[in-house]
Amino acid sequence: QEQLVDSGGGLVQAGESLRLSCAASGRTFSTSIMGWFRQAPGKEREFVATINPGDSTTDYADSVKGRFTISRDNAKNTVYLQMNSLKPEDTAVYFCAEDPNLIGGKYFANSWGQGTQVTVSS
Repeated sequence: QEQLVDSGGGLVQAGESLRLSCAASGRTFSTSIMGWFRQAPGKEREFVATINPGDSTTDYADSVKGRFTISRDNAKNTVYLQMNSLKPEDTAVYFCAEDPNLIGGKYFANSWGQGTQVTVSS
């Protein structure tokens, strides 16, 4: 089980960019699926993107396709989320996750980061 530390959030205007980082303790990072999720006030936590170990195959929520890019650096035990063309509806707390799973309509993970706030003003 990894310890995950999220960073990089902030307040930006619509159309601007941010890059989130998630630093892992490194014990299992290189063999783990890593993901980003987000949770807006009063809403359930939702899937944003995942990246597989090995071939780094990625998957994205439809709402962020073409704007967000997930990547990983196994040498640095870090996963990134580059967010471009941000919209007010992207405002949420963003969490990274190790080996996320959808069970009974809710997301679970071996580990979660503490979250980093992203606020996009119009």
